[in-house]
Amino acid sequence: MVRKLKYHEQKLLRRLDLVNWEASGGNLAEVRALRRYRVGRREDYVQYKALARAVRALARRLRDLGPASAAFRARCAAALLEKLHGLGLVNNRQSLAVCESLSAAAFCRRRLPCLLVKLRMAQNLRHAVTFVEQGHVRVGPEVVTDPALLVPRNVEDFITWVDASRLRQKVLDYNQERDDFDLAA
Repeated sequence: MVRKLKYHEQKLLRRLDLVNWEASGGNLAEVRALRRYRVGRREDYVQYKALARAVRALARRLRDLGPASAAFRARCAAALLEKLHGLGLVNNRQSLAVCESLSAAAFCRRRLPCLLVKLRMAQNLRHAVTFVEQGHVRVGPEVVTDPALLVPRNVEDFITWVDASRLRQKVLDYNQERDDFDLAA
């Protein structure tokens, strides 16, 4: 026999179904994406999904405009494609078909740790997230400690190590580029 649950216990277990736990656990694809891209907060991924859904809806609306508004449609489509290309979410600016297939994974691939792996500044995402959280990475002149930062295309070239970072010193030592003035400091 099992005792009756108290009120606060019922409140905690309200959405948990112990019989069908797979159904109450959430979306399995979402959990895979959270693990694959090392997204720390689920709210970030939910926001990426909402943004991707909004872009797809906007692309569908632009596609469904009538022939009377062809100039407006072309102008808005070009602006949308330019914006998405500038953010690095799409590779080409040819047609709205690429906007209709935009997913939350495209946003995850533009996060700072993913770009650190892409630029070969870290071996894997786990190390990249650690480097960002510990403050070893800067984007432009600003030190970044939030791994959820989305980096646009034009800022991608300005991702570097912080000047006082031990990692930067190790890289300079390895490449034999460390300055003697840095050794004295």
